[in-house]
Formats: sequence, C-alpha cells, structure tokens
Amino acid sequence: MNLVTSFLIPAFLLLILVLVLLLRPFIFPAKSKATSRRQMNATIYREELDKLEAEHAAGVITAVDYEIAHAEMRQRLFQDTIEEDDREVEGSSKKTAIGLCIFIVLLSSALYFSLGDAVRIAQSNSEKPVTQEGVEKMVAEFAIKMEKDPSNLKGWAMLARSYRILGRNEDAAKAYARAGNFIDSDPQLLADYADVLATNANGSFAGKPLQLINQALKLDPNNLMALWLSGTAAYGSGNYKSAVQTWEKLAKQIPPDTDEARAIQGSIAEARSKGGLASAAAGQAPIASSRKSISGKIELSADIKSKIQPGDIVMVIARKPGERMPVAVLKVAATNFPLSFVLNDTLAMNPSAPLSQLSEASIEVRISKTGMAKPEAGDLISTVQTVQVGASNVRLLVDQVRQ
Repeated sequence: MNLVTSFLIPAFLLLILVLVLLLRPFIFPAKSKATSRRQMNATIYREELDKLEAEHAAGVITAVDYEIAHAEMRQRLFQDTIEEDDREVEGSSKKTAIGLCIFIVLLSSALYFSLGDAVRIAQSNSEKPVTQEGVEKMVAEFAIKMEKDPSNLKGWAMLARSYRILGRNEDAAKAYARAGNFIDSDPQLLADYADVLATNANGSFAGKPLQLINQALKLDPNNLMALWLSGTAAYGSGNYKSAVQTWEKLAKQIPPDTDEARAIQGSIAEARSKGGLASAAAGQAPIASSRKSISGKIELSADIKSKIQPGDIVMVIARKPGERMPVAVLKVAATNFPLSFVLNDTLAMNPSAPLSQLSEASIEVRISKTGMAKPEAGDLISTVQTVQVGASNVRLLVDQVRQ
C-alpha cells in the first residue's frame, strides 16, 4: 500500500501541473476585457463600409452598385453580430477548459489501468529474484568486459571478489594477481587474496599468503580477516602461543554473545589445550581431564567423501538442548576419517558454564571451508543428536550438504 501511495501522489501532482500549464489561458483570463466576436465583426464591416464609400466618391463604382453593396453589408453585419451568438462565444472558454480536464483525466486513467500499475510492476520484480545462474552469468559478462579492459585494476579486484564469493578460488587468485598494485594499499583485499591462495594451497599459508597477511596487518593491525588468518597460520604451524595472542586481539573487537565471538573463544581454548598453555583467568587451575566429556567418532557417508578438501575445518559443536548458544566447540583440520573427537570443559565457550554442568547436550558436526562460526551454504553437516554428557563411542555421520 505504501508503494501505491508513493506512486499515485507524485503522479496526481504531476497531472495537476500539466493541466494548469495547458489550461492557464482559460483558468487565469487576461485582466483586460477581451474583445467579443460582435465587436470584432462590427469593426470589420465598418472598415469595409468606409472603403465602399471611398470608392463611390472616387467614381470607381456607380450609385446603383453602391446602394446594392451597402444594403448587403448592413444585412451581413446584422446577422454576424446577434447577441445570442456573442454569448455563446463568451461561454466557450469554460466549456473548453472543463472538457479538456475531463478528457486528460480519463485518458491518463485508461492508460494507467491498461498498461499496468506500480503494484503489478513491483510484484513482477519481486517474483523474479536473482538466482545463482543469474549471478554467474553477470560475473561471466563482467569477466569478458575486463578482458577488453586489462588496465582496469580496480575492475580486476572487483572480479576477484566476485569469484571468491562464488567459490571459484582458482579464478579469484588469477584476478587478484591481475589487479596488480591496486590491492597493495587495501588491507581487506590483501587478506582476501591471502585466504584464496591458502585455500588453493590446501590450507598452507607458507610463502605468499603469509606475506600478504603481514602486509595487511602492517596497514591495519586490527583488520579482522587478517587477524583471523594470522592466528590460523600460527595454529597450523604449531605456534599455539602466537595463535592465542592473535585470536585474543581479534576477540576484543568482536561483540560478545555472538556466534563469531563464541567460535573465536572456542579456537582460543583449543589452542591453549594443544599448546599446554595456562588459562587466561588469573589463578584458575587447569580443568581436570577426569570431568564429564563426550567422545566418539566422526564418519562420512559415501556421497560426502568426495566433497572433502584438504584444509577444510571440522567443527564439533555442543549446545544445551533447545538453545542456540554453543557450550563447547572443537575445531580440527579435516584429515583421515573416521575421526575421533572429545568434547570437554577445556573447549568451553564460557568457563562459567562448562559442559560438565549439563546432564545432556545436543551435538552436531559441521565441516567448513573457512572454519567461521556462521553456517554457510555448501557446509557439510550431520544430524543433530542429543546425548548424555559422559557418553563415549558416540557416532556422528556427516551425510548432508547445507543449502
């Protein structure tokens, strides 16, 4: 309804403006009194009579012809200057104005309802959402355009981002390379480029990916993507202390009580556990391994095995039944399956609400390309199971692709 109103009001005002401009002579008559048709005819015939008299005086016409012509002019003058005809002419301007107004309103209304209105246009547009095929077509057309304009470095950077969103990392890497020095001063583009190169290198940050990350952090020490990748690179190389320090810096910039913040805290807890590092809480003793935990194995269905790529991140997530906030998260690199897992209090998202305080938990597996907390289309997932805390030999089967 708001769309209809926003369309009709300007259209109505525009119609009024057009009518005012067209009918201005009729709506706003001249201040001086207009000459009527009777007055105009009388003036014309008076001039003709004067001319006739001049010709008679000059001897151009005879007296008989003069009298005949003079009588005919008087008769015509009488007929052309009757009062009823004059009144009809004087009232014609109002009738013309009213007639034009009615005609224009009817014509515009007929065109509006016959050719379509704003509601149908909006509905037709909303019924045609952008599809994956449509996006890929637009990107392909953009790529053809860029081949014709190879010096447009900004355009190559935009194309690289488009490829990255579509998951075409090989093409994204080539486009980033063709963007040249345009990305050298943009920390976000540098981080994105490093992420693409690391993905193409099966999760390895050695060489150029790490150089790009360090360059991005030099430009912007607080860039979120660069910090995450820097911590991931340190974690992958076994430098857990550096990973914890980098991720803790990242965690300070993420709003608390969000999925991203909880995922980062889970990664920090995992790095501390693997590196044997003390808890961040002062005076907090290491959590005993004898506390309640959930353990088991992660298996892949036959249809899913081919979708696993080196560098994928396996996340085992435990929640209190009925709640969205994770209680514990385990993140490990996808290696050989079946993959054993253990969820315990060392992986708690909130040390004040550890897994051991629950009697049962809902657990699931998600295999991601990025390892970020937010689920994405293409992630490989398992069915959610509710198990008793303390259970072992739990079997989690990854057999679905998130749409």
